[in-house]
Formats: sequence, structure tokens, C-alpha cells
Amino acid sequence: MSESKKLYQAKAINTGGRNGESHLPDGSFSVRVSTPKEMGGKGQGSNPEQLFALGYSACFNSALEHIMGQQKISGKSKVYVTVDLVSDPVDNGFKLASEIQVAIEGHDLETVQELADKAHAFCPYSKATKGNIDSSVTAVAYEE
Repeated sequence: MSESKKLYQAKAINTGGRNGESHLPDGSFSVRVSTPKEMGGKGQGSNPEQLFALGYSACFNSALEHIMGQQKISGKSKVYVTVDLVSDPVDNGFKLASEIQVAIEGHDLETVQELADKAHAFCPYSKATKGNIDSSVTAVAYEE
């Protein structure tokens, strides 16, 4: 097995945990972080689950576009990622679960599902979470 070559590195800093602030050291992005109202917080900012969903959707859609390009398939794609924070009976803590829905304009659901499954195998977020969180990938109809 060959050694992995680092292509890019991202760094982030958080102060205050779920009730604080997260930012990138270069100053290009900053976000107020807040515990969701559903968990007893004020809900006056983003939360780690939302940020994970944003990153996962962008990464998955990039993987999907890569697979589509390899197969010379065109069409606008949308990826919807839902991330749930769920109880973990193993340690009485928490864990994540995700639902990924994929839509490609002008293609039937069977074709979209095949492409989505290939993107799931290729996506770095999917590779990182494989076997660690419950996840589903489903083709859905494209809507503007």
C-alpha cells in the first residue's frame, strides 16, 4: 500500500465549545456557535451538526461531479445532507447519523442512485465516516 500524500490541510479554532465561536486562523471565516434550542440552548448561532452537514454536502457533491465527469454525464446536481445527533447506548453519550439525498437534473432515479453510490465510495467525508455512523444514500427527484 502506498503512502498517502497530503494535498491540503485545513485548520480551525474554537473557543467556548457549543456556546462560543469557531474561526479559521487566516480570518476568512468565523461563525458563532450555539447549542440548539432542542438541546436546551439558545439556538442563536450555528452548531457542529449544521457545519458538518454543510461540509459533507459540498464534499459529496464534488465527488458526485467527479464521477459524472468520468462517465461523461451532464446535469445539475444537488446533494441534501441531514445530520442527526442521536443518543449512543454504548457509552450513554451521543453520536451522529446522516441521510444523504442526491438529485441530478434530467436523469432517472436508477441512474442517480448508481452515481450516488459511486460518489459515496469516493467522497472523503464518506470514507471518514464509513463504519462510524449510520448513513443512508438515496436518489430523489430533482427540483429547482
